[in-house]
Amino acid sequence: MMISFFENFFEIQKSFHQILFSWTPFSFGDILYILLGIFLLLFIIKSFKKKNRHSSILKILVLTNIFYFSYQFFWGMLYFQTPIIEKLPKGEITLDKKKKLALKYLEKCKETRKQVTQDKNGVFIVTNLKSLQKEILYKQSKLPNYISDKKAPQINSFKPSIFKNIMSFTGILGYYNPFTAEAQYNSELPSTYIPFTSAHESSHQLGFAREQEANFIGYLIGIDSNNLELRYSTEYFTLKSLLNSIVDEDEDFVKTALKNYSPEMKKDRLYERAFIHKHQGFLDDFFGFTNNLFLKSNQQEGTVTYSYFIDLLIHYEQQKQKESYQAIRF
Repeated sequence: MMISFFENFFEIQKSFHQILFSWTPFSFGDILYILLGIFLLLFIIKSFKKKNRHSSILKILVLTNIFYFSYQFFWGMLYFQTPIIEKLPKGEITLDKKKKLALKYLEKCKETRKQVTQDKNGVFIVTNLKSLQKEILYKQSKLPNYISDKKAPQINSFKPSIFKNIMSFTGILGYYNPFTAEAQYNSELPSTYIPFTSAHESSHQLGFAREQEANFIGYLIGIDSNNLELRYSTEYFTLKSLLNSIVDEDEDFVKTALKNYSPEMKKDRLYERAFIHKHQGFLDDFFGFTNNLFLKSNQQEGTVTYSYFIDLLIHYEQQKQKESYQAIRF
């Protein structure tokens, strides 16, 4: 009952916030965080200059609690929604199933990669970001009813983050701002990341709080898209996720799959690896650790494993097979 209240409240506030903040070409949420950070810094400095420091510490704690309460009210309670996996058929997750899916998405990636644009170095590039964003919004409204009954307002509130340089060094691809309903993405990312990251953050805009469920909704948005850039990015993310879930059990299979990447896909992979290597460091490790704690504190697995997305993917594939069988039978 209580979770239903917060789901309904989110539907109202997300539409209101998107109308209120979507018109700005820059990230209003980023500006809000900068101003909040400056205010808190000045408040702390001013407070500790006073004689009564205990009172100042109390004020800081009160402000922190107000911020945390606001976050929970606008967003945090959505982590307690009914998990998507409970809406899908049950079934055993086996290594063989993951391998078959990996080979399937390897072939899909190869085929779609031939049809997208690349730069002079042969690396995939996004050519029309606005068209891609429009397609994501459209596909939000076409999600299966048994998985999502959330409203898709069709308001473009995708924003390149002002913090892109910091995000590149922290491993953060994008984030959703619950106070402005903006979907932030790191515009410095290789193009293989940007379409699916946008679909992922748009899933948060719909109201899917858990990270791996947002990945799954992003998958549903992009996998059958007529926008080839979105489809390739989604297929490529899915393939990488499957290979990551297999590597500990069968490293040779993953090595063989990587060798069988098309020449174009190998260039995309090398470009991604070069980007990651360039931005590795202390901040990447620190934010990876803190993000892991944050995910676990919000009923999630953490960054160590992406198995929940794979579970959702395989159960969904089983559902599609069941529907295909019934359609043929009747």
